[in-house]
Amino acid sequence: MHYLTLEEIRKDYDIPHLFKQHWGSVEMVTSKGIYHIDHLKGYAAVEEGEIKGFLTYTVESDHVEIISLDSFEEKKGIGTELLRILENHTKMLRLASTQLITTNDNIHSLLFYQKRGYRITDIVRDGVIKARQRKPNIPMIAENGIPICDELVLTKVLD
Repeated sequence: MHYLTLEEIRKDYDIPHLFKQHWGSVEMVTSKGIYHIDHLKGYAAVEEGEIKGFLTYTVESDHVEIISLDSFEEKKGIGTELLRILENHTKMLRLASTQLITTNDNIHSLLFYQKRGYRITDIVRDGVIKARQRKPNIPMIAENGIPICDELVLTKVLD
């Protein structure tokens, strides 16, 4: 497995198509705003010419914010390694933490990040309801039956 920056692979891969295929759109909408994830910085896991996972992020004034993380093959350490690379990059930038927003229904994401040292540091009540005003196709109810309404902010303070 090779881990490369998205900038390194843009010429060889159709990044917008990849995001549309896996996220339904190149737009990631949160209560903070709209992110065009195909234009963000990030990393990709590539094996035998195929993208196996990717992570996108923004650099904020005091932290790095993860906008998307997707691994197409579960339980192989791809997401964990992408996080490790980003956390090392965050330290190199001399920033103290990485942060992300997920939704209240995303149990898989909550398990994944908490096992890797992330803590819930804020809850944006009705954050998804606000985001849905910008992107109406965000579902009302998740596949697991949980109504999607709040955003959870998770933060990892780095050593």
